[in-house]
Amino acid sequence: LPNNPAPPLQTPTASACALSATTGTSGVSDTQEDYILSPMVGTFYRAPAPGANPYVNPGDTIRKGQTIGIVEAMKIMNEIEAECDCKILSVEVEDATAVEYGTQLVKIQKL
Repeated sequence: LPNNPAPPLQTPTASACALSATTGTSGVSDTQEDYILSPMVGTFYRAPAPGANPYVNPGDTIRKGQTIGIVEAMKIMNEIEAECDCKILSVEVEDATAVEYGTQLVKIQKL
């Protein structure tokens, strides 16, 4: 029995490594476009409250750690932060939209 679960676990790991390698090789370009992804399933909000200004808009330049939006999961508001200094190219998800793990929230250009 211990050998049966191992192969299915190795396959996703190998796929993830392949995806990482592909992303890494395309990272050589200075104009590469990346995305900030949702770290969880929930509802994405662009602003801290209804009617408030969005955290980020296309064209904004933001710093690492700056909040780009909120994902609400089980009544808990989780701030999503930029992982690097970047320029916002576009917001890929409408306000109050359900998102999955890995959903592309914001298209960015790393600085």
